[in-house]
Amino acid sequence: MTPFGEKIRQLRAERDIMQKTMAEELGVSGAYLSALEHGHRSQPGPGLIRQVCDYFALDWDEAEELRHLALRSHPKITVDTSGLGAKATELANLLAERISDLDDETIEWVLDEIKARAQPPKGPTH
Repeated sequence: MTPFGEKIRQLRAERDIMQKTMAEELGVSGAYLSALEHGHRSQPGPGLIRQVCDYFALDWDEAEELRHLALRSHPKITVDTSGLGAKATELANLLAERISDLDDETIEWVLDEIKARAQPPKGPTH
């Protein structure tokens, strides 16, 4: 599952909306929406993100959160470590090999550590 898919599922559950109903009202197939929620489809495009925001009548902050989640929802990611040190390449490879072995608590800890130490992104983030 992706962060975007998890959020869509949460929004649907809070409003008691069936996946099939939402798919029909957005003009997408139920299979596509299911695949998007479960992380079997690539990151959604800006048009669909906007449709989802409108569908759930999200306020500006909620819509911005959904856009950021969509940006972090590539289910199959490539990490380019060329030009970085050996430790960065080792980290990327180790994470790729072992991410499925990590529990949610460990993943949360890693995320928190990276976010706390990361430099702010360069340029626009939209």
